[in-house]
Amino acid sequence: MITYGHENYILQAIEGVLMQKCDFEIELIIANDCSPDKTDIIIKEFIDNHPKKSCVKYFNHENNLGMMPNFIFAIKHCSGQYTALCEGDDYWTDPLKLQKQINFLETNLDYVLCFHEVNILKPNGEITEDFITKLPENYETLETLAKLGNYIHTPSVVFRNVIHEFPFEFQCTPIGDYFLYLMLAEHGKLKILDEKMAIYRYGVGVFSSTSQLQIVKNNHTLFTCLLSYLKDEQIKKIIFGRQKDDLNRIETLIKSEYDHVFVSRNLFFKTINSLMKDYKKPKKIIKKVKAKIFRNAEK
Repeated sequence: MITYGHENYILQAIEGVLMQKCDFEIELIIANDCSPDKTDIIIKEFIDNHPKKSCVKYFNHENNLGMMPNFIFAIKHCSGQYTALCEGDDYWTDPLKLQKQINFLETNLDYVLCFHEVNILKPNGEITEDFITKLPENYETLETLAKLGNYIHTPSVVFRNVIHEFPFEFQCTPIGDYFLYLMLAEHGKLKILDEKMAIYRYGVGVFSSTSQLQIVKNNHTLFTCLLSYLKDEQIKKIIFGRQKDDLNRIETLIKSEYDHVFVSRNLFFKTINSLMKDYKKPKKIIKKVKAKIFRNAEK
């Protein structure tokens, strides 16, 4: 459970985990990324007075790491056979959620990840059916996940703890959950349970106020990182096609928002087009990013 600025939601998130009824032990890892509000105080007071406090490991960073470093930090502290995800602004509603998902994974060894349906909580307090994602046919495969994007809600996920080292590309991506699911899908199939066992808060998370231009820029960076990481040529071609489509969206958005100053042959698009000539070259981009990070660190 990663959290930042969730003082109004964090208690419900923690309670959803600690109410679980299981025939196995669970451990709750909470990573607070130096929240500027009362999140830290609320978590500490709650844990101190809860009968299951011994199963909680709480980390409050002294400095803000950023979403992805905090996400990686939390996952690396998960030592169990399985890992479940629930960010601090979402919550679980079924006390048997973990038991049901672990039961499935224990008896279906060819599956690496199990998720389920969720309800959506709107900012006005209304709880509705999921209007964000649509489950496609053949959703269980890596190819479908690569082709259609993310159709898995984070608070619904339980997966086998099979990834022990996270590549540099994963540290660079601005979108961690989808990248993680693709990595997991290299190890097995995905399964959805036809039960609503969690609530996803709509309009609250990190990307809720992000502009359309920033969204496509994040996607472009994600695709670059994936192309560098992936080894399967067929999957790389799928991601490369999506990146090209996303570049067209970037150009359209910039034209629409800055039409009065837009120059079609400016340096930005010359640079982007040069990077798009061959999808097998993203490692060079990653090396440049890595070098820049190290140069900044030295300063």
